This record gives sequence, structure tokens and C-alpha cells, in this order.
Amino acid sequence: MTTTGALFYLFSAVLLLASFRVITARSTVHAVLFLVLAFASASAIWMLLKAEFLAITLVLVYVGAVMVLFLFVVMMLDLNADDFRDGFWRHLPLAGFVGAVIALEMALVLMGGFRLTDAPAMDAAMVKLGNTRLLGIEIYTKYLYPLQIAAVLLLVAIIAAIALTLRRRKDSRSQNPSEQVRVKKADRVRIVKMDAVIDAPSVPAQAAPAAEGDKK
Repeated sequence: MTTTGALFYLFSAVLLLASFRVITARSTVHAVLFLVLAFASASAIWMLLKAEFLAITLVLVYVGAVMVLFLFVVMMLDLNADDFRDGFWRHLPLAGFVGAVIALEMALVLMGGFRLTDAPAMDAAMVKLGNTRLLGIEIYTKYLYPLQIAAVLLLVAIIAAIALTLRRRKDSRSQNPSEQVRVKKADRVRIVKMDAVIDAPSVPAQAAPAAEGDKK
């Protein structure tokens, strides 16, 4: 076995173990950390397959940004994992069956791409361009419309998520500029004319005898 093959099996084992711990960890923080480990292992496997751009993108985008954001959100919310694990073992057989069906479908679709003997030989000029440039050429020429459709779908999903989670708080204070522009003087200030009433000052009970003695 070569060094590359040994590293592939090592990172694959770490990836499977981390993926299993993501769904079995009792702490949500630990689950997010195991997911970060799974992404790092997948990035190492892509690096072994000479897909450097995908490996670096996975580390920078998911591990460096998305998962760190997930970790901060989980730590700030302090979620109770026991509520989410309620009924886990009861639904485990159904979840395992669905997972096996999904894995079988992915195997049927992707197994054709792993036949290296049927892969066409690349031109020497294209090999010199590198994986990153070739991937950019494929995405922005052959797969430009699917890329734009995926971008629109993600934008719609973001807007829908914001609309579903947005809640108007009753104790929040805000101003409406349109109402402020249409306001009139009579709506803000009202002048009321009334007669001035001055009450006579009351004399304290203890001060009254002293005042009479001064008069005598």
C-alpha cells in the first residue's frame, strides 16, 4: 500500500467516525466540533485527489466561516439537547432505512464517474492550466445557467428564512419617516388659554401663635 492510499483510508476513517459522532453526541457544541473535523477530513481527501481548489474552498468557506458561525450561535442559544434527542432510538430504524436508500441512489449515480479506465485523456495544454482555472472555465462557460439558477434558489431560500424568522417585537420603538413628514403643527402643539388662579399661601399651625406674640 502506498502512502497516498494509507492517508486516504486514515482520513476516510476519521471522516466516518466524525460524521457518526455528529448525530450521536449529547452536546450540541461537541456535535458542531465533530462536524468541523468531518469537513477537515473531507478537505484532506480532496487534497489527496488533487482537487486543491475544492479542498481550500471547503476549509475557508465551511470550516472557517459557516461552522464558526454555527458554533457561536449554538453557544449563545445554549440549546437543550435532551429535547432534540427525544424519540431518537424510536425513529432510528426508519432513519437508517432512509439513509441507506440515499446512499444507494448516490452510489448508482456516482459509480460511473469512478471508472478511471473510461476517462478520456486530457490535452497537454489543458493540464498546464491547472485544476482551478479549468474548473472556472467549466463553471462559467458550460455550467453558467445552472450556476445562476442555483444562485437564485439560494437567494430565495435566504429571503424565505429571514421572512419566517422575523418577528415584530411589541416593546421595540421605531419611527416612521412618512408619518413624520405629513405631520402638522396642530398635531404636535395645542395652545390652551385659561385664567390664572393663585391660591393663598397657607400658614402653618405652629407659626400662627408666634406671629400674634410679635404683634403684642
